[in-house]
Amino acid sequence: MSVWEENDEIKIFREYLQIPSVHPNVDYVTEPCVAFIIKQAESLVLPYKISRPGGEDQPIVIITWLGIDPELPSIMLNSHMDVVSVYPEKWSHPPFAAEIDSEGRIFARGAQDMKSIGMQYLAAIRALKKDGVTLKRTIHVTFVPDEESGGKLGMDKFVQTDDFKNLNVGFSLDEGRATPDEAFNVNYSERTMWRLHLKISGSTGHGSLLHENTAGCKLNFLLEKLMNLRQQQVDRLKNDQNLTTGDVMTINLTKVNGGVQVNVVPSMIVAVFDIRIPHTMNHEALDKQIRTWCNEAGGVEVFYELKEPKNEPTKLDASNIFWTAFKSAFEEMGLKMRLLITPGGTDSRYLRKLGIPALGFGPMNFTPTLLHANDEFLKAENYLKGIEIYKTIIPKLANA
Repeated sequence: MSVWEENDEIKIFREYLQIPSVHPNVDYVTEPCVAFIIKQAESLVLPYKISRPGGEDQPIVIITWLGIDPELPSIMLNSHMDVVSVYPEKWSHPPFAAEIDSEGRIFARGAQDMKSIGMQYLAAIRALKKDGVTLKRTIHVTFVPDEESGGKLGMDKFVQTDDFKNLNVGFSLDEGRATPDEAFNVNYSERTMWRLHLKISGSTGHGSLLHENTAGCKLNFLLEKLMNLRQQQVDRLKNDQNLTTGDVMTINLTKVNGGVQVNVVPSMIVAVFDIRIPHTMNHEALDKQIRTWCNEAGGVEVFYELKEPKNEPTKLDASNIFWTAFKSAFEEMGLKMRLLITPGGTDSRYLRKLGIPALGFGPMNFTPTLLHANDEFLKAENYLKGIEIYKTIIPKLANA
C-alpha cells in the first residue's frame, strides 16, 4: 500500500476521481457525483444549493462559506464536474480507478482537468475552518456541468439566473494547466472562438470537363488566403520565443462537405474553420477581410456557427484589488508565475463578459500537461502542496 493512501485528503480526491462523470453521456444525478459533493458540504458544515438553469440533468452545486461582511462582492471558486471521454485500452491504469503507483502518481481522468482543483478548494477551506480563520468576503465554491462541451448548459446559463446574481460575485478563480517547470501558469484572458462555415456555390457538370467557376476552384482560392494568414501566425510563434499559442490566432480547416457522385462536379462545397483570436487582434478587421475574400471568390455565403464577442482580459494592475491580492499571495509564498492567454476556452469567459475579473490557475508545477491525454495523472505530493497554496490564496482574496 502506498504511503499516500492513508491520507484523508487523498482519499477524498480519489473517491471523486472514481465517479465517471464522463462525456458524451454525463450522468450527474443517478451517478453519485452531486451526492458526493453534497456529502463534502455537509462534512464542512456549510450550506449548499443546487441550481438547474440548463435542465434537470445539468445541476450546479453551490457551497457557501459566509464572510463576516457578506454585503461585499464575493469570491467564486469554480470547477467543473465533467471530464472528457477515454480510450481505456490506451491507459496503463483503469481511467476511473484512481490507482496510486510507487511514485505517488494518481492515475485517473480528471486528475488534472479538473477534479483536483475542486477538491483542493474544499480541502483548503477545511483546514482554514479548523484553524479558526474567518474571512471578510463570502466564498462560493461552485461545481458546474458541461464545461467540456462549451458550458452552454452550465456556466453560460447560470450567469443569466437570479441564483447567480444573488451570489454577488466580485471575482472568480477557475482552472489552469499543469506546467513541467517551476513556474505556475496564470491565465488572465482567453481567445475568442469563431466557427466559420463557408457555403461555396459553383458551376456543376460532368467530371470529365474543365468547368469555370466551380466550387472547388473557389475553395482553393479561399484556402490559399486563409492558409497564408495561418502561416503568418505560425511564423510569429516560431520567431518570437516570448509568444505562446494563446498570443496568436489559430486557423484550422476542420470539415469539408460536398458532392453527390465521384464523376459529378459539386454545385456546393461547405468548408468549416475553427478560428481562435487573441484580444490583441482587431476582430472586426479580420471579419471584414474574410468577407472581402469571399466576395472576390463569388458565390460564397458566410455563416458563423459560433462568433463570440471579443473577450476582454482581466486587468492586471492596481485597479483590480483581487489581482493585487492574488499576486501578493504568490510573493508571500515565493512562487513563480507565468501570465498567459488561455489557448482554449474555459468558463471564465462567461464571467469576464459580465465585467467580473477572473483568473485561471491550477497549482500543478513540475507536472507534465496531460489534460485530455491518456494516463492523465497528478502526484499526491503536488496535490497536497496545492492545498497549502490555496490556504494562502483564498484568505488573501477574501480579505481584499
